[in-house]
Amino acid sequence: MADDRSPRVARHGAWASPISAALVASAGVALSRARALPGGGTAWLEGLPNEGGRVALVRDDDGGRAELTPPDANVRTRVHEYGGGACAFVGDAVLYAHFADQRLYRIDAGAPARAITPEPAVPAGDRYADMDVTSDGRTVICVRERHGTAGEPANEIVVLPADGSAPPRTLVAGHDFFSTPRLSPDGRRLAWLSWDHPRMPWDGTELWVAPFDTNGGSVGEPTRVAGGPAESVFQPAWSPDGELHFVSDRTGWWNLYAWRAGAAVPLAPMEAECGGPQWSLDAGSYDFLPDGQILCVVSSHGVDGLVRIDRATGAVTPIATPFTSIGAPSVEGTRAVFIAASPTEASAVASLEVTSGAITVLRRSLEVDEGYLSTPEPITFATTGGATAHAIHYPPRNRDFVAPAAERPPLIVMSHGGPTAAADAGLSLRTQYWTSRGFAVLYVNYRGSTGYGRAYRDALRGAWGVVDVDDCVSAARFLADRGDVDGERMAIRGGSAGGYTTLAALAFREAFAVGASYYGIGDLETLAKDTHKFESRYGDGLIGPYPEARAVYRERSPIHHVDQITCPVILFQGLEDRVVPPAQAEAMAASLRVRAVPYAYVPFAGEQHGFRRAETIVRAQEAELWFYGRVLGFTPADRIEPVEMVGDREQGS
Repeated sequence: MADDRSPRVARHGAWASPISAALVASAGVALSRARALPGGGTAWLEGLPNEGGRVALVRDDDGGRAELTPPDANVRTRVHEYGGGACAFVGDAVLYAHFADQRLYRIDAGAPARAITPEPAVPAGDRYADMDVTSDGRTVICVRERHGTAGEPANEIVVLPADGSAPPRTLVAGHDFFSTPRLSPDGRRLAWLSWDHPRMPWDGTELWVAPFDTNGGSVGEPTRVAGGPAESVFQPAWSPDGELHFVSDRTGWWNLYAWRAGAAVPLAPMEAECGGPQWSLDAGSYDFLPDGQILCVVSSHGVDGLVRIDRATGAVTPIATPFTSIGAPSVEGTRAVFIAASPTEASAVASLEVTSGAITVLRRSLEVDEGYLSTPEPITFATTGGATAHAIHYPPRNRDFVAPAAERPPLIVMSHGGPTAAADAGLSLRTQYWTSRGFAVLYVNYRGSTGYGRAYRDALRGAWGVVDVDDCVSAARFLADRGDVDGERMAIRGGSAGGYTTLAALAFREAFAVGASYYGIGDLETLAKDTHKFESRYGDGLIGPYPEARAVYRERSPIHHVDQITCPVILFQGLEDRVVPPAQAEAMAASLRVRAVPYAYVPFAGEQHGFRRAETIVRAQEAELWFYGRVLGFTPADRIEPVEMVGDREQGS
């Protein structure tokens, strides 16, 4: 029988929603890195927030789910702290990096997991990632990051027997960073990427190829194929017939190339992205089909699509899918698998039969009634300096509620992390949590975001804390001027680098009524002196070289301008965060207290950079909603344990 009940009237922010914080937590880390297996199987990584945030390697098993790694395994590497490339297959055996000790383990059919790398001198000091295995299954080549007692960790490419019968040996060293070691099909050539301080991999990398001795496990004299200080190369890969391919942004867009007769040959030039920033070591966007063509993810204006690229002619054939966010495809025969989402479908493991175009969903992270889902609207808006910027707008939606007449919704501006990253249009329960309660949400792909070409990405160079803040403010005012939101009730929130943009917007602009920072950066100078190797020189490009540009670091650090923050702030922080250490949030909280700015500080023991435990995600989500209700003047429909809001006169604190 149809439900004829009329929607109830309630203030924006006070709508009851079935998208609870617990449901958001269950979607958590969810699904990643799908891989097509010989014989028709599919494997993927699955986050388990209800098990302390551990990551398991799983596979489909006659339509069900079976874990390939033991119940105590946490398949996660800490190379570059962001990890990636934590598992590989050797025939029917599985190799994986275990988070607790960072050693590599092997599981053979019917046998328990056993370590194949030595116990390091420093606990969890030898970290492994980004594995490739020789065709005979005997040898593993991977990236190793070694942490000692002093100085920077050493990064290198190592080789080791897949059965652990001998310790790893160094193959390639001499650069600050390495990634993507990949053997040719005949095993005689090895390709890899390297880069050095102060570059990040999206600034400039170098692609190398060297002869590989399959018997002795050594490399010969390397040749630089592509890349340099101003060319970012992404995902070197060998076709089945032994031709090296890679993605380069030498034209201003990450496009595909083949290395032929000593030259880089563009395959399908386009003003769209076939690659992205290498935050993780398993980043990829394409794979090879049996007919020699390439299956590739192409991104344009925040929306992903899937295409076939003819290696001989460069012809590009789009493949129809219902998805707007697509992960790296993995091909086995005529079947491709990938992680994908759409505006109305959460992350799922999808299988594509390339010849027919048929798509099967093997595993869904969850399903949500579409009556509570907001549909995204991509927008382009004018911003400072005569530039334009991009964002994705989600209006409030809940089939059970309407707002009082003439009341416009409060706005939450989402500032993504990175800052070299981007928001996409795939379904996010974190977003729908807010829109189903009556908020409008705006993800700002400010200048510096990826997906819009190199010129747009480089527009943040030397201007972090300025143009990203300008774009967040301009985007919010664009919606307010258009009449979509209440310009007096606008919030800004973000995590990590997005937390910095949030704090900077509150300190240096007057557009927002409240802010929420998740493990955000308050002191750029402290970060430059106290962060991990991968990002230790990131600020050189975003702000300027340190300590030469020390004055600029201090000028753009919110911690030195707390007296200019006039609205309440809530701070969330993991106490084991190595990327943005807890001292950042603690110093910001202390400064807010001294200057009598209302704030709340919510720390979480056992959490690192990015919350993974279900109880943490639930508490943070609900605390943020409670805080917004306190500041913006509404009472949430949810029952929420209050947080201690220092300086809130009504609480008597």
